[in-house]
Amino acid sequence: MRERFHGQLEDLGVQLIRLSATAAAELRLANRALFEREPAVAAEAIRTDRLLDSARTECEHTAHRLLALQAPVAGDLRMVLVAVYCADRLERMGDLARHIAETAARSHPEPAVPEDLLPAFEQLAACTEGMADDLCVFLSETGCAAFEQLSAACAEAEALQQHVLAEVTGDGWRHGVPAAVNVALLARFYGRFADQAVSVARRTDFATTGALPG
Repeated sequence: MRERFHGQLEDLGVQLIRLSATAAAELRLANRALFEREPAVAAEAIRTDRLLDSARTECEHTAHRLLALQAPVAGDLRMVLVAVYCADRLERMGDLARHIAETAARSHPEPAVPEDLLPAFEQLAACTEGMADDLCVFLSETGCAAFEQLSAACAEAEALQQHVLAEVTGDGWRHGVPAAVNVALLARFYGRFADQAVSVARRTDFATTGALPG
């Protein structure tokens, strides 16, 4: 019975890895939609988000069945509860990627980001894509210590977000109010994506060690 339970627990971990990979793929699509200004790519990102939503629901159902039928305790219980939490955060990462894609699609055929801010957003995109990929590794490899690395990358994303907001609210802004709203929201979407990735890493570390990293 315990062997079967631990097999189901491993399946839950595999579902989380798939969720993470899907969120990373969705972000890459959203970034392409933003920079290449391709509505078809934005539509693909939105379709991927629906797949992520379904995968999150499946993951939660698996966790709830384990809680109801196996009554796990101690470390096993911690693993199941962390899986539910992380599935929710990963689904939220997908929502944020979808918001990026939708903003790009709404702006088409005009760019959602003014040319002078493209370098900052390219850095934001690269930073968050790297975080999404690192998170996949973190969830896949036992003992992989990526929390500090993800936290440092999140700080970089936050600094880029603040730079963008300073440009939008500065006296030199010349692109109008609609562009300012788009840019501010996009920067926030990237920043929140980074925050959620760190949150998943933090809880995953807790599931393994029993202590939340600082």
